[in-house]
Amino acid sequence: MTTSALLQNRQIRLAARPRGVPTPDCWAQTTETITPNVENGVLVQTLLLSLDPAMRGWMNEGKSYIPSVALGDVMRAGGIGRVVASTLPQFRVGDLVSGGLGVQQYARFDAGSARHVGLTCIDPALGSPAQWLNVLGMPGMTAYFGLTEIGQPKAAETLVVSGAAGAVGQSVGQLAKLRGCRVVGIAGGAAKCDFVVRELGFDACIDYKQGEGAVRDGLKTHCPEGVDIYFDNVGGDILDQVLARIRRHARIVICGAISQYNATAAMQGPKNYLALLVHRARMEGMVVFDYADRYPMAVSELAGHLRSGRMKSREDIVEGGIDAFPEALLRLFRGENFGKLVLRVASD
Repeated sequence: MTTSALLQNRQIRLAARPRGVPTPDCWAQTTETITPNVENGVLVQTLLLSLDPAMRGWMNEGKSYIPSVALGDVMRAGGIGRVVASTLPQFRVGDLVSGGLGVQQYARFDAGSARHVGLTCIDPALGSPAQWLNVLGMPGMTAYFGLTEIGQPKAAETLVVSGAAGAVGQSVGQLAKLRGCRVVGIAGGAAKCDFVVRELGFDACIDYKQGEGAVRDGLKTHCPEGVDIYFDNVGGDILDQVLARIRRHARIVICGAISQYNATAAMQGPKNYLALLVHRARMEGMVVFDYADRYPMAVSELAGHLRSGRMKSREDIVEGGIDAFPEALLRLFRGENFGKLVLRVASD
């Protein structure tokens, strides 16, 4: 692409660190004028952005598995975009790419920063752009490696997954079924529970919104012999309820704790952790970036499952462009998303 026409790049920047739920004053909207021409680099137009619970942690200050977003910086986000200009041989104008594009309409990278954000071409023959943010993207990689490497499922074992209708949960459950497990989901609301059983093929689903005791009673009913693997996406009370039902040598995969991310008091840790001792069980955290060199292998398997119909992928796509980001992100913490939450920035 060679033109002198200038582009307006709308961006969302982190203006203040939240205490509790992110509020409008945490964000600043800016617009920069950029030229579409590049030297020793690539310019990408953002089409879709992935909205993930992990983004709340990235807004905090302090040591973590990845540096915090600095105040004043464009908010970190994975996305799908199309190359509009490039002098790098691995990217051609028109290519669809995935990577850390940030919450902005356009993202410019040199060779080094393109590697740093994991910018890679994607194959639309393997899945839609939205699926590349779901089953074929970070949620799918999280589910795949968290289950296979830490959960280590065996046929006839019982797996429980919280956030079952969300991006990671839906893939965890389907992969566990493919490996011969009995799968019980935990989700909020009858519609989500019906979806994971009827559409995704889970054996049962517990609606945690049915009131106090719903998870405890549901686990007794659907996991009468106990739980071999628990894939935790929510933390808090639900983690404790599952710990009370684990079997000997159970594996607990700590993927996320969305129930705690906006807490203003001290984070609630597991009260029933001694169950790990009694049952000789193991609880282990997982960070998907640790497996980045093996993503292509996982994508190949997951794409095959999608193509054959053995797995399904549900995305919840929000319209409205960059300006819709602050409110769309809050849908995660209100439990309003149904499937992988995606923000459409531009039509392709």
